[in-house]
Amino acid sequence: MEYISAMLFKTTGLFHLTFPMVIMWIIGLTLIYLAISKDYEPMLLLPIGFGIIVANLPLAGLMTPEEGLLWKFYQYGIHWEIIPPVIFLGLGALTDFGPLIANPRLIFLGAGAQGGVYVTFFAATAIMGFDLKEAATIGIIGGADGPTTIFLATKLAPQLLGTCAVAAYSYMALVPIIQPPIMRLMTTVEERKIRMTKSRKVKKLEKILFPLVSTFVIILLVPASAPLIAMFMLGNLFRESGVVERLNHASQNELLNIVTIFLGLPVGATMNAENFLQPKVIFIFVLGLLAFIFSTITGIVLAKLMNLFSKNKINPLLGAAGVSAVPMAARVVHKVGVEADKKNYLLMYAMGPNVAGVIGTVIAAGIFLSLLS
Repeated sequence: MEYISAMLFKTTGLFHLTFPMVIMWIIGLTLIYLAISKDYEPMLLLPIGFGIIVANLPLAGLMTPEEGLLWKFYQYGIHWEIIPPVIFLGLGALTDFGPLIANPRLIFLGAGAQGGVYVTFFAATAIMGFDLKEAATIGIIGGADGPTTIFLATKLAPQLLGTCAVAAYSYMALVPIIQPPIMRLMTTVEERKIRMTKSRKVKKLEKILFPLVSTFVIILLVPASAPLIAMFMLGNLFRESGVVERLNHASQNELLNIVTIFLGLPVGATMNAENFLQPKVIFIFVLGLLAFIFSTITGIVLAKLMNLFSKNKINPLLGAAGVSAVPMAARVVHKVGVEADKKNYLLMYAMGPNVAGVIGTVIAAGIFLSLLS
């Protein structure tokens, strides 16, 4: 009887439980707590946290190649590059390019805010010793774009997928905490009071042409960006055409919600104890924060440089909206601007560089793929 009991016990997960697994449970529960209690990117951090927990339950086999349920989600959804582009379809359907079309020069702020991506890329490889593919994956965190980070990690450094995804979404959630001190440090009160000139009204035809022209231009210049850009612009064409409301609604809601579930779970499940509990993980989070900080700084600095050659001044705070955390970064810009001038309404202007930042991050990822794949 004792032998049978011992044999039965060995078939349970308790017999195979290790201390590193317990640590991963705590990390997963922490993400779930932050999602529920603090409302930090709950749509992603909650399923990611749960994915971490179930992937570190002994003998569950959810990430066993060919057989595990979450492995299938990862293999056919993420590794085959289906889920991130579909998410971009939904994001495109939610995006209004009107503020950017009305003030095209703001696109440069979206490009300038990618400076942190490249600074961190060089820092990761030259100082921290990561290889070029890992450094590119870490650097893209500075764009504050979770799906693009996941897309690039899958291509270049799948072993870093979970860590980089959690870092990207964590810093996106912390935009209201990280950015304001940098914005105040980099600008004077007078600069924060600058009022933007009133934007012109954008015609419907312009909004329809924008995704079409952008598709041609961007994919011809950076072909590797095609999966994300094509779906992003298709979603926006659904929105602006006005003739496929059912497709537009489905892209914004049901489809986006479904693929979000199938993104978060397998991403979390890639974070097993063996891969995650390593010293380099700490460096990734530090470098990710560095990327985010430098992206904010370079966006503001570029806005100041543009003011040296412009009659119509740009409020430098708009440069901070160049990171592609839409629309949170734009809201933070507006909030900091209102602190200096209660009548200074910056939200719609900030949406210009904000959506430009999404495009800029995808282009940066495409450049990395072109050079390193």
